[in-house]
Amino acid sequence: MTAANPHHVVTAARGWLGTPYHDQASLKGVGCDCLGLARGVWRDVVGPEPTTVPPYTRDWGEVSDREVLADNALRWMTPVSHDEATTGDLVLFRMRIGAIAKHCGILTSPETFIHSYDRLGVIEEHLTDPWRRRIAFAFRYPEKVD
Repeated sequence: MTAANPHHVVTAARGWLGTPYHDQASLKGVGCDCLGLARGVWRDVVGPEPTTVPPYTRDWGEVSDREVLADNALRWMTPVSHDEATTGDLVLFRMRIGAIAKHCGILTSPETFIHSYDRLGVIEEHLTDPWRRRIAFAFRYPEKVD
């Protein structure tokens, strides 16, 4: 699978900046959560979503024997080591020790990322050490297939 142009991914993600936070939504300028942002960038860069997303909980402390978000990303995206993650890659964060990865963002440089955060909406911020330590998985968006 060929990776999407990282510049196109970042441009698409930045187009969502300022979108208010809204749980389980994915509508640019209206509302989205972190997964809604990732889905919206998919639509902008790759095309129609390949599957319907079922309802999910907001619980960042959720414990499970299955990494639901990562397992589904693996179906449609190219996995990369989180140490090799670079501009344009989707990163999944494990917010609590022992919990599954339930938050995601898109790297806009080696030092910054865009994500949708409760009360803040879609923002671009520094990938500080606390954020960096929480990266559990990384994936590349595929190139659009016509």
